[in-house]
Amino acid sequence: MRIRFIASGVVCAALMLGSCSTPKNITYFQDVADGATVAPQQQLDIRVRPEDKLSIIVTTQDPALSNLFNLVQMQTRLGNATSAATASTYNSNNDGKTSYYTVDAQGDINFPVIGRLHIGGMRRYEVAGFIERQLVERDLVQDPVVTVEFINTGISVIGEVTRAGRYEFNKDRVTLLDALAMAGDISINGVRDNVLVIRESPGGTQQTYRVDLTDMASVAASPAYYLQQNDVVYVEPNDKRKRDTTSSGNSAYSPSFWVSVGSLGLTVATLITTLSK
Repeated sequence: MRIRFIASGVVCAALMLGSCSTPKNITYFQDVADGATVAPQQQLDIRVRPEDKLSIIVTTQDPALSNLFNLVQMQTRLGNATSAATASTYNSNNDGKTSYYTVDAQGDINFPVIGRLHIGGMRRYEVAGFIERQLVERDLVQDPVVTVEFINTGISVIGEVTRAGRYEFNKDRVTLLDALAMAGDISINGVRDNVLVIRESPGGTQQTYRVDLTDMASVAASPAYYLQQNDVVYVEPNDKRKRDTTSSGNSAYSPSFWVSVGSLGLTVATLITTLSK
């Protein structure tokens, strides 16, 4: 009877050990006290890069004049199918939707009437101001208003988050916290103190950053706090998640392992008790 009691205790202990295997460090910004002020060391606005797509709309007091500087989306019929094609020339009738410019490998676009303009490395508002000056200095328009928007700006969030995927945004800057919020936050099984950000640098090389979200000072100091277009954010699984996804799930520290050990101990104890009678 005593042996059976001990064996039962082993099972209970195994269950308790299994239930205590919850991940640690799930709280963000553990170093921040009430009233603390933390400022990022650098603020990075999205800048124009090759292959970016931009909507650029010129508005003047004369709609006909404005049309000279605005691309439109043309409809091209191929057999029985109709597909949208980006117009490379302007249309003075303004009977289509305004299209976008694709930045080439040199950071240039081909702007109506003016020709090639180098906008690589500029912020959105800098592109607008640059084109406005070009129009005025060339005596093409006296009072232009240029509106610039990024069309394909987005980041990817993968790994242990609620909704992994690619997320588009229309702000001049977006933070790592914004990206995680769009993805529904890190799951309970995600590692918060070692988030990986992968960034494509000029020349096609990949640059990586590790960010500890449990330490606000570390987050604010990271070059990856402000994301750039096409950044990839990866949240790796914690040890518990890795164990749970093994083929059998019976690793040396998993709850199922300890339950199995406890069950085996109870069986052996029962057998010994039976034989000792």
